[in-house]
Amino acid sequence: MSWLQVTQGQAPLIISLPHTGTDIPADIEAQLVSPWLARKDADWWVERLYAFAENLGATIVRTAISRTVIDVNRDPSGASLYPGQATTELCPTTTFDGEPLYRDGPPDAAEIDHRRTTWFEPYHAALRAEIERLRAVHPTVVLYEAHSIRSRVPRLFEGELPQFNLGTNSGQSCADALTAAVEAACDASGLSRVTNGRFKGGWTTRHYGRPVTGVHAIQMELACRGYMDDPAEPPTPDTWPTPFHAARAEPLRAVLEAVLGACLDFASSSPPS
Repeated sequence: MSWLQVTQGQAPLIISLPHTGTDIPADIEAQLVSPWLARKDADWWVERLYAFAENLGATIVRTAISRTVIDVNRDPSGASLYPGQATTELCPTTTFDGEPLYRDGPPDAAEIDHRRTTWFEPYHAALRAEIERLRAVHPTVVLYEAHSIRSRVPRLFEGELPQFNLGTNSGQSCADALTAAVEAACDASGLSRVTNGRFKGGWTTRHYGRPVTGVHAIQMELACRGYMDDPAEPPTPDTWPTPFHAARAEPLRAVLEAVLGACLDFASSSPPS
């Protein structure tokens, strides 16, 4: 499966990259309003930002398939992760800004089931396999969900998003000690940070984070402005996405190295569950 990329490491850390993909099969793209809208909400350049993680011995699981096709970080049953709040679905029908994605109506149940079987299930089979492989040799494993989003998306949240947004399913998906260690690494940067604010962790964090089994899951949602130009006005095809800004990204990458280092230190020092 060329769309599913698994880089195996030996350290007790897995980086999941569920939203960096932009591939859309031609038959699905033909149903969409525009190729730009279909890719607008990707987690742009996050795979480049975390490229250093391989040198730390982390395992990296990434899908090249666009979240517009199917969002592998949503509940496969279709249940909302944020009841009562604006969000996007397992097979999104709108962008984050509420723009319709499909010209002639959303995918039906049979099509959603096909996409779930074709892309969602293999992605999570790969994640489960890597968790089991590493748990066989490490008493504790950290699953780190790497995400990013524009700093301002009025439909989803008010004002400007903090630079670092940690999600632990309100403390249920990982030990307090891991949360505190990651918070400390973020706070040392002097940049803004919130824990379990607008983003409390998606389905992956909530589903796999089981501290009693030795699997601790945490989501990091970054505001894009830390590593690329983030337009203050609603984006257009002429203004979004902007290129990866290597010089701007360097300080942020240093913080993320400290964050992943904190995850590794936590996993290495935790007693068997």
